[in-house]
Amino acid sequence: MFGTESSLSMFLNTLTPKFYVALTGTSSLISGLILIFEWWYFRKYGTSFIEQVSVSHLRPLLGGVDSSTPSNSNSSNGEADSNRQSVSECKVWRNPLNLFRGAEYNRYTWVTGREPLTYYDMNLSAQDHQTFFTCDSDHLRPADAIMQKAWRERNPQARISAAHEALELEESSKPLLSCSCATAYILLAEEEATTIMEAERLFKQALKAGDGCYRRSQQLQHHGTQYEAQHRRDTNVLVYIKRRLAMCSRKLGRTREAVKMMRDYVQHPREPAGVTAGAPELRRRPGRSGQVRRFSPEAASRRGLSTAEMNAVEAIHRAVEFNPHVPKYLLEMKSLILPPEHILKRGDSEAIAYAFFHLQHWKRVEGALNLLHCTWEGTFRMIPYPLEKGHLFYPYPICTETADRELLPTVFHEVSVYPKKELPFFILFTAGLCSFTAMLALLTHQFPELMGVFAKAFLSTLFAPLNFIMEKVESILPSSLWHQLTRI
Repeated sequence: MFGTESSLSMFLNTLTPKFYVALTGTSSLISGLILIFEWWYFRKYGTSFIEQVSVSHLRPLLGGVDSSTPSNSNSSNGEADSNRQSVSECKVWRNPLNLFRGAEYNRYTWVTGREPLTYYDMNLSAQDHQTFFTCDSDHLRPADAIMQKAWRERNPQARISAAHEALELEESSKPLLSCSCATAYILLAEEEATTIMEAERLFKQALKAGDGCYRRSQQLQHHGTQYEAQHRRDTNVLVYIKRRLAMCSRKLGRTREAVKMMRDYVQHPREPAGVTAGAPELRRRPGRSGQVRRFSPEAASRRGLSTAEMNAVEAIHRAVEFNPHVPKYLLEMKSLILPPEHILKRGDSEAIAYAFFHLQHWKRVEGALNLLHCTWEGTFRMIPYPLEKGHLFYPYPICTETADRELLPTVFHEVSVYPKKELPFFILFTAGLCSFTAMLALLTHQFPELMGVFAKAFLSTLFAPLNFIMEKVESILPSSLWHQLTRI
């Protein structure tokens, strides 16, 4: 035994610093090559190569269960996956529940000094206003021409001044009930009114003017393309006014009146494109049928989940796969901000708009947030990766983060970038090993004598427990038996 130790000590003393440099350099090169391959494989297939090999080949040899998906399931979903690929990716929709600029967005600016809307978001709104509230024949009438210019104006004060100018022109020329008068009231209600009550009063005046315009253009819509365009514009104006009046009633606490007005709005023969867009999976109120009332994790762990609770968990799974940003806002793990005027389906902007208006409903249903808190992380981990393998919805658009950064004020809001998977352990381990060996090679090259002393001390410390065990064994076993064992 002592001969073996002396041979090992002599071997370590004969090693030169060049050996340590070559050893650490080779180790760094090998680990670097493994890291590059692992990263490439993870980017292409969404999983670690080493982890996949260990799960697919080593676990069955060790008696584990192969958790790979059956081939017939993959083949049956191939056609659905190809159909999802053809769906358009990042389409921005107008938020049907956007707030009032004068009474809500501007109030936030006055209090905090921050702008809640981005320039890109307001630019999209300007385009929507020009589409909904103007037509090609507006230049033929002075007041309509003023409002057409007002909707193109980017300065808020200039828009408000133009609206007042159009109203004054209508009052002097008569009749008062013209479409330019209606759209002027809309602009003032949206941007000049500082309270919801004032906005409601202006919208009621707009409704009176817009209804008269709609009735007149309805009778003339078949007289030519010009009249048809005017009727389409008047319809958009009337529908918009009714929807905003319903929102005013809702904000002022008159829920029944708001419901009645929204029913009338939904039954209207024409609605502007995009005003009712939203995610159906996220619009449902929790617990409408009492599914999750009085849910508690302790009771569920004792008796198991009921059928209704299992259905609720499945609904949460579908909602999380559709938009994984929502749970953190509902559970108040992330701060809410004012929703933008446009949203991106399955994006952070849609999650903010949903949670802003529906968090109160989740809090009202006893047990709903408890159930969400207990299940959302597990369902998020069940989201397939890559997302092209998803079974419920089309793949998550890769441009979502970019679009949300344009819609949301990133100055005071951190945009959610889910869904993303954490890097596999083997990639992190290989990266650490590569960095560590490269550092050792550099230190050995710069300080060969010091690193040689360090290497000898490290190896001596590493073999110290083994030497201690061998000494104990020699003291316990007879010398003749130990001599025979060392010869063997």
